[in-house]
Amino acid sequence: MIAALAGQGYDIKRCCRILDVAPSSYFGWRSRPPSMLELRREWLRGLICQIHTESRGVYGYRRVRAELRLGRQISVSRKLVHKLMAEARLQGLPKRKQRRNLVNGATSEDLVCRDFTRDAPNQLWLTDITEHPTREGKIYCCVVLDATPAASSAGQSTTSKHHR
Repeated sequence: MIAALAGQGYDIKRCCRILDVAPSSYFGWRSRPPSMLELRREWLRGLICQIHTESRGVYGYRRVRAELRLGRQISVSRKLVHKLMAEARLQGLPKRKQRRNLVNGATSEDLVCRDFTRDAPNQLWLTDITEHPTREGKIYCCVVLDATPAASSAGQSTTSKHHR
């Protein structure tokens, strides 16, 4: 705290007095070499950033810790990895949502009574839309098909950064 204030141009002795810290303690702390714990944390911070970068920003703290423990045989706690990633402002992609099973579940009224055969074009159109999350937002893929066997199909995709 005092070092941050001193970096902004405040007088160190005044900061020590306001924060009720002896100036000799602050200067002693500043001149002391880093402890083994501080060195280990700095080393881990570099490894965590490297693993996160190698995963192209996909891995969160759980997978980063798994890579440290299983891939590199480094014993580290979940909370420490989480804390170091938060300090470095690193986070992985959100967990995928579980898909609900819609088999045998009517999502809307069945207007064709499951009869998808037609003899002429433009009598029955089939469609499906799928949402795919990406880092930049979501992409929606839509396919529209004519139920006539000889008819051609058309498809379209669009991107959106807003949830609809």
